[in-house]
Amino acid sequence: AGLSIYLEDRDLEGFIKKADADLRSKLNLPKEYHIEWAGQYKNLERARNRMLIIIPFTFFLIFILLLQNVKDLLQTLLILVGIPLATTGGILLLWMRGITFSVSATVGLIALSGIAVLNGTVLVNFFNQLRKEGYELYEAVHHGTLTRLRPVLMTALVAGLGFLPMALNTGVGAEVQRPLATIVVGGLFTSTVLTLLILPYLYLALERRREKRRQKRA
Repeated sequence: AGLSIYLEDRDLEGFIKKADADLRSKLNLPKEYHIEWAGQYKNLERARNRMLIIIPFTFFLIFILLLQNVKDLLQTLLILVGIPLATTGGILLLWMRGITFSVSATVGLIALSGIAVLNGTVLVNFFNQLRKEGYELYEAVHHGTLTRLRPVLMTALVAGLGFLPMALNTGVGAEVQRPLATIVVGGLFTSTVLTLLILPYLYLALERRREKRRQKRA
């Protein structure tokens, strides 16, 4: 026998978990009977399993490309620190709006990670370029951050305004668009703060330690 269920204003996975637990506790099914959830829930499970493969591969590919671009392992790891700190804002806004973490939210995390890595790469490469031109370490970080302030803010502003209508959407397709857009809009705030404040400080601390080690060796 089959039963069709149409949900409104309720996340699919949360409903399935509660309904499955209630059914199994109240129904004493014979051994030849079993409960199977299909339809959109089945598609959700397939998508989640694919994401478990795609996400690690994506981050590994980002790491390889960054390492080839920056040509410095520690600076590459420094840029990648921006990913968890940027996604914190997205997950927090998702929680504040009461939206369940879904596959579309995972896609938003990947997009947000790309923006965080892009801004971090722009800053670190510019710091390195200024130091090659003869700037002292502190001057390179200070001047580089101020110079790249506008491009970083513009990137966050354009992306944030672009995703804002999707985050506020309540019409058809909102259950897919809202988690994705919400996590990007929230993450852009923490990503921008990270790029302009925390990343320059971490770069400064890292390079100062390197300079001290070089002086000891000399």
